[in-house]
Amino acid sequence: MTSEPLYAVFQAARRLTVGPPAEAALAAHKALAAQPDAPVIVLDRATGQVVDLDLRGDAATVQARYAPAPEIAPETVKRGRPKLGVVSREVTLLPRHWEWLAQQPGGASVTLRKLIDAARKGGPDPRARLNAAYRVMVTLAGDREGFEEASRALFTGDHAALRQRLAVWPADIGQEVLACLDTDPPSA
Repeated sequence: MTSEPLYAVFQAARRLTVGPPAEAALAAHKALAAQPDAPVIVLDRATGQVVDLDLRGDAATVQARYAPAPEIAPETVKRGRPKLGVVSREVTLLPRHWEWLAQQPGGASVTLRKLIDAARKGGPDPRARLNAAYRVMVTLAGDREGFEEASRALFTGDHAALRQRLAVWPADIGQEVLACLDTDPPSA
């Protein structure tokens, strides 16, 4: 089961909401209806990328378009081996990788699954979070005073200097940058 992404919706420098796609689409639709001349930006919280949502139609249509798919009831129990959702794909490794995998208990498939699961449990890659924060900064504050200094602080890992630079920007922008880093937002 995969969780829904979280989207942050901004209009000007104000964060309207953070939520799953249906909630974000509805908030963006309502904001554009109230202020059609003020652009709305929707950001993927995990990547910092701008998300293009289809906001055509009325509010119910927009929300329905992004509503999560209903969960499918489990099939009746059948005899035999259960379907595990296994998909066969090709993996290209060097001979030394295959040799190492062959020596692992359970074989190559079990070892690869364990390695992938361990990596997924480790949470988002710190570099990916850093890149997401930078994308948010470029999108929301690329033309603001102190952007270059804030960028330097971000990439050098100087969180104190970053917070100091973010403090001169609207609070919602600073909080969104820090949320991408998975850092506590500044006190208001």
